[in-house]
Amino acid sequence: MITMIAAAAENNALGKDNDLVWHLPDDFKRFKKLTTGHHIIMGRKTFESFPKLLPNRTHVVITRKKDYRPEGTIVVNSLEDALEISKNDDQPFIIGGGEIYKMGMERSDKIELTRVHGTFDADTYFPEIDTNKWKVTAEEHHKKDENHDYAFTYLTYERK
Repeated sequence: MITMIAAAAENNALGKDNDLVWHLPDDFKRFKKLTTGHHIIMGRKTFESFPKLLPNRTHVVITRKKDYRPEGTIVVNSLEDALEISKNDDQPFIIGGGEIYKMGMERSDKIELTRVHGTFDADTYFPEIDTNKWKVTAEEHHKKDENHDYAFTYLTYERK
């Protein structure tokens, strides 16, 4: 099962200037819980936005750059190659960015989406989810609080 995981605003904003535009500690904890022990597939810019390798995950980085070889990663040139590398993982995760999500939309079986309740100025967006192809199978709402500047909802989509 291939799963895309993302946090996107109501206008599908993901980030700006290679960074998130919100800070949601509970969403980070959920991301860690779901992805630990699995392959995480991402584009180069997403990888470069990390301060360091994420522990206990296999980093698969998609790039067109021929000599790109960061330590501790597997570098490939296409989503197909990334999925082939990850085929023995029962649930690899596609974690971004925007272009990788667009490519992954047709290949994924599941979407774990944190819908951030707000609209944001961004330069990277999550693709529209076609409700003719996807259905919500789980939903959990979180209110704004002292640790979270925005309310958000965890949504699990599965392919129809």
